Amino acid sequence: MSLGDDHGYGSDSGSGRTDDGYSTLGGTRQTRTRLPDGGGGDGYGGSRRPARSSRSLVMVVGVVVLLIAAIAFANLGGTGGDSATSGGSGGGSKAGSAPTAATGTKPVTGKNGTIASGFAHDAQGAQSAATNYAVALGSADMFNAAARRGILQATHDPAVVDRLQADMDKAYSASLFTNVGLNEDGSTPSGLTFVSRTVPVGTKVTKQTGDTATVEVWCTGLVGMAGQGSTKPVTETWFTITENLKWVGNDWKIESSNQTEGPTPVSGDNRASTADDIAGAVEQYGGFTYAR
Repeated sequence: MSLGDDHGYGSDSGSGRTDDGYSTLGGTRQTRTRLPDGGGGDGYGGSRRPARSSRSLVMVVGVVVLLIAAIAFANLGGTGGDSATSGGSGGGSKAGSAPTAATGTKPVTGKNGTIASGFAHDAQGAQSAATNYAVALGSADMFNAAARRGILQATHDPAVVDRLQADMDKAYSASLFTNVGLNEDGSTPSGLTFVSRTVPVGTKVTKQTGDTATVEVWCTGLVGMAGQGSTKPVTETWFTITENLKWVGNDWKIESSNQTEGPTPVSGDNRASTADDIAGAVEQYGGFTYAR
């Protein structure tokens, strides 16, 4: 989803994306495919894995604890709600949702093509820009040459766009396309739906000095082919994109970026959906414009 390490992009040393078909930019992240038990089928709708008794016990205990906590909170609210509220607000330094909590600032309304623009010249604006850019750079449109060039122009500092476009045109090769299940020309095989999406989970600013900012975007992503007969089923991956932003032309633009694996949570016990369900979801559910 991000700009990787072997094609002259990412750092001053000229690092860029790797040649691995599942490495970085445009949904080509390194993934692990876990086919469902039971054999046969299309790689999606196999039988549910056997229940794990220990995990089930933990879940039951967790639900009981949550119920007890909810009852206690309700009782406390009836007798001393004001003090409980003030006590909760005093925990601003605690870890939790604070780094990505809503601020009340309205989302940006500008557009550069299909990508949000007009971000605030502050830390909040930098986080919103980095998040929206991560989504665009991890989309299926990156596998189309014309759309890819438009995305790069909309998200990057003009000073790096020309070199970056040349690098990406080389990186998005016939071998890369076939590695993710596309035809050699980048088109999608008949009857299948190509999926490449980045879904931001949270952000943080690690550095900001005037007209520059470094933002980390923790993401999960989907990549693969949905449809009957797919040999590249849609899988999920977790990664963090670090974007070095610069205030250019009255907006935040990417100067360079890199990607690292994780943090990755433990996979749940959800039964894999059928290929048709995945394809339908991709076609029916649109993405978001992100703003703090």
